[in-house]
Amino acid sequence: MSAVATESSMPVSPDNRPTAFHPGTRRGLIVSVGLNIVLFVLVCGLLLYAFMLKVDLDDGKRRLSKEVETRQQAERYLAETRGLLTDSLREIEQLKAQLAYKESDYQAVVAAKPALPLVVTFRSSLLGNGLVAVIENTGDRYLTVVLAVRNPTLSTVKRFKLELKPQSSTDFGHLEGWAFASGDEVGLFNDEFSGLQLSVP
Repeated sequence: MSAVATESSMPVSPDNRPTAFHPGTRRGLIVSVGLNIVLFVLVCGLLLYAFMLKVDLDDGKRRLSKEVETRQQAERYLAETRGLLTDSLREIEQLKAQLAYKESDYQAVVAAKPALPLVVTFRSSLLGNGLVAVIENTGDRYLTVVLAVRNPTLSTVKRFKLELKPQSSTDFGHLEGWAFASGDEVGLFNDEFSGLQLSVP
């Protein structure tokens, strides 16, 4: 029975004679399996590379799309800013035109006012403290005027309200609140007349 089992386990030829594996056939089979494994590994590597390339391309597309969107937003912002700047410049030009118009109107109104009927002279103070302004009202009515004086050296400014009788002179000096000195700037103002401005000689 053992002999029968041995014969049945060995390959047989078509004429029922036992045959054995050839060493060359075994090597060919091993080479074929190895090549198939190498090809499988290469295919897997190519698939992985293609997947990674696709991921990189998608990422690049997203970045490019984001950059395009950012650039479009920046261009819109620049366009809006340019429009606002243009509007601001237009408003500035309109304000300049209005100011020029109002200034011309003011100059016309001032030019239309009569001259203030006052004559101002200066004399030395009897007390020896600066100069005294002698303000003469040459008109025929009482005048209420604002006297503004400024010392340009000390940058001192004061304003006084004066009641001037018609056809008379009024002295104004240290006792009244200001000791005049050479170079002082003097202004006399009344709403009904154009202002009188002079400097102390």
